[in-house]
Amino acid sequence: MNEVPTRDEALRLLERTGCSSSVIEHCKAVTSLALQFAKRLIDRGVRVNISLVEAGGLLHDIGRSETHGVSHGYKGGQIAKALKLPDELVRIIERHVGAGIPAAEAVEIGLPEVNYIPETIEEKLITYADNLIDHNQRQSFEASLANLSQKLGQDHPAVGRFKKLHTELSKLNGAGL
Repeated sequence: MNEVPTRDEALRLLERTGCSSSVIEHCKAVTSLALQFAKRLIDRGVRVNISLVEAGGLLHDIGRSETHGVSHGYKGGQIAKALKLPDELVRIIERHVGAGIPAAEAVEIGLPEVNYIPETIEEKLITYADNLIDHNQRQSFEASLANLSQKLGQDHPAVGRFKKLHTELSKLNGAGL
């Protein structure tokens, strides 16, 4: 494929790879929220690739066709590479889990020693939106933070990374997202 898929193409890829209807609905909700954020940032003069945000939002959980564990981002990246999707889209899929996973933590949880921390604005927008969507419903940052803290423990590094991501994107937006 080598180009960013359209919305319809991305939805067909999710279906073709075996993602459940609930995963697809979640991906649609994440996409909608990420696009809202992206448009706000664009209005403030931030350069954002909207087509990449849309495709990344839709395909971020393609790895859930194989696993619902923490490795779904890595597995999704493998699927995306096999589908010959663009590298920037592969990275969104690989890096969206939690608030990103540094290489050392990746090894501890059985992933290849790779930095899975979101770096581009598109990667950050998908990661952030994914954390704010529970199934297909938006939660506040505070509720999402509480859920992450409860699941991983308040002192888990992912909690700090999520807070940092929230602060960074809020500053770009000029207010809370």
